[in-house]
Amino acid sequence: MKMRYLPLAMSLMFSPVIAAHAQFSVAIGLPGVNIGIDMPTYPQMVQVPGYPVYYDPGAASNYFFYDGAYWVYQRDNWYASTWYNGPWQQVDPEYVPLFVLRIPVRYYRQQPSYFRGWNADSAPRWGDHWGQGWSSQHNGWDQWDRNSVQAAAPLPAYQRQYSGARYPRTVVQQTSIRTQDYRYQPREAVTRQIQQQSPTAARGGAQAQQRAQTRQTEKLAQAQQAQTLQHTQTQQRAQTQQTEKRAQAEQAQTLQRTQSQQRAQAQQTEKRAQAEQAQTLQRTQSQQRAQAQQTEKAAQAYQAQTLERSQTQEREQARQTDQRAQAEQARRSKPQNTRPAKAATKNKDKKAKDPDHDNGGD
Repeated sequence: MKMRYLPLAMSLMFSPVIAAHAQFSVAIGLPGVNIGIDMPTYPQMVQVPGYPVYYDPGAASNYFFYDGAYWVYQRDNWYASTWYNGPWQQVDPEYVPLFVLRIPVRYYRQQPSYFRGWNADSAPRWGDHWGQGWSSQHNGWDQWDRNSVQAAAPLPAYQRQYSGARYPRTVVQQTSIRTQDYRYQPREAVTRQIQQQSPTAARGGAQAQQRAQTRQTEKLAQAQQAQTLQHTQTQQRAQTQQTEKRAQAEQAQTLQRTQSQQRAQAQQTEKRAQAEQAQTLQRTQSQQRAQAQQTEKAAQAYQAQTLERSQTQEREQARQTDQRAQAEQARRSKPQNTRPAKAATKNKDKKAKDPDHDNGGD
């Protein structure tokens, strides 16, 4: 997998890049070799506010000046030269001066795509881009006392008179002119080594190419690992989701069965309770009917007895009334001074009271 992407990485690393303003053509070359940057005239450099760094606001590239050297950032690589139009040498990110790395994003005139979304007034997120290895070696690189920033190196204005055919093409010529017209001594060790054209100091040439290729290969491997990890995590999430869905389905089925059983039991219990209530109600109603019937019978018997006594008393009263009326009538129908009549009346009354009188009851 790594070898499949290696030709693509190599082609990206060695492909030229043309910038509009300066007609930049950037490629990787050996130390001290022109890498294709064509800046026809001396650039118009402006100092970045609060930084000992200059930039070219008219350039369509990431073109800076710091500590007596020009710095260009193209295709994830830093290049440096003591002259404005090269020759250029590649410098590994580990050795790029911190103040160059601290340049705010807004002063990059040709921002890479991964700069998108970053704070324009802050330095690029090199730690995020170059990884943990670089971050561990540059802890606190973006923190410094802004009240005691070092003075910016003077611009090599002497180079303004060298353009076109007068531009020195060899390192010997450039060194001679610089030594004569530019007295500034760099603060940074990497800048001093670039001035001395040290392959080791500039980290250029074949070793730089190999390291760049290694970084590209590592990035591809990391990307592949990330894709593999993402694919694995996606599969794991899918499996976890399927397992959860199955578990949820089983739980739902178990819950449904339990609820069905509970409903059936509740229905059976309710039916039994209803049956018992019906039986109890029926017994109660039967008892109430029996009691009502008994009460009604007792009432009817009592009423009958009461009626019978009432009727007997009424008959007796009627008989007595009738007897008194007959006696009164008989008394009135006979003279009152005749004793035999009274005797006869007494006998008659006695017979009426004693029916056995004529039968020899005496």
